[in-house]
Parts: sequence; structure tokens; C-alpha cells
Amino acid sequence: MSHIVHIDLEDGNLPPPTPEIEQERRVAMFDLMETNSFSLPARGDAPAPEGPFRLKLSIREKRLVFDVASEDGAPVAEFHLSLSPFRQVVKDYFQICKSYFDAVKTSPPSQIETIDMARRGIHNEGARILQDRLAGKADIDEDTARRLFTLVSVLHYGG
Repeated sequence: MSHIVHIDLEDGNLPPPTPEIEQERRVAMFDLMETNSFSLPARGDAPAPEGPFRLKLSIREKRLVFDVASEDGAPVAEFHLSLSPFRQVVKDYFQICKSYFDAVKTSPPSQIETIDMARRGIHNEGARILQDRLAGKADIDEDTARRLFTLVSVLHYGG
């Protein structure tokens, strides 16, 4: 299966992230570059584009944009997704992340673990929504969806 070899977040117009959000972004980017699964299906009579791919994520005109290029930078595909399906899950994700970051400072391990389980559940829901929204446009596995959801959240949160 193909994969992403480079990813850019077009986040220059967003407010500066909090240190915690920046850390989430860095970890997601690192993990995504370590291992991911990303392929594009065939369209019509054209064969499926072969990877590896370069991916630029951005928000334009209140839409999430996946700009996919070949490894050498030649454009391959671009899809625009509505942000509406992500709004509530991103809001919930950042609320639970804030609770988690606060709990890490002062709460007992059992409470931190409970909050972290809830955080993972919301994160999984966001990843599932992303996979559903990309159906027919790009094929990604669960781990790739989770990491991309983190990046989408950072863009969405800032936007």
C-alpha cells in the first residue's frame, strides 16, 4: 500500500497554538512519518495513482483541503471536505485534552487514566469520521486516520 512521505500543515494564518496543542501536533507528525497507510483509488478509466505521496492539509473557505502530490511534487488529487461533521468531535476532543493536561498536573493516576480513556474514545470517533469522509477519495488505516485527525483538529481549532 502507498504512504505519505511528507506532510505540510498550512497553519500560517492561525493563532499560535498552546504548548499542549503544539506537542500533540509534533507527536502526530512524527508518528505519521514513521508509519502510515495512504492510497488513492482508481477513478473512471484512469489507474490508481501510485505513491508515495506528499500531503498538504489546510482550511480554505471553511473547508478542509487535502492537496495530494506525488513524491516529486506533481499534483495528483485535491479533495475538499466540509468541516461540519468534525465541529462537535473537535470541540469535545479539545475539551477532554484540556481536562487531561490539567489532570496530569494534580490528579491521581486513576483519574488521569479515566480521562485518557475518554480522550482516546473521542479521538477514535474523530478518526472514524475522517475515514468515512475520505471514503472513495483516499484509503487510510485506523492509525493513519487517528494521526491525521489530530492534525485536522489542530487546523480546525485554530481556524
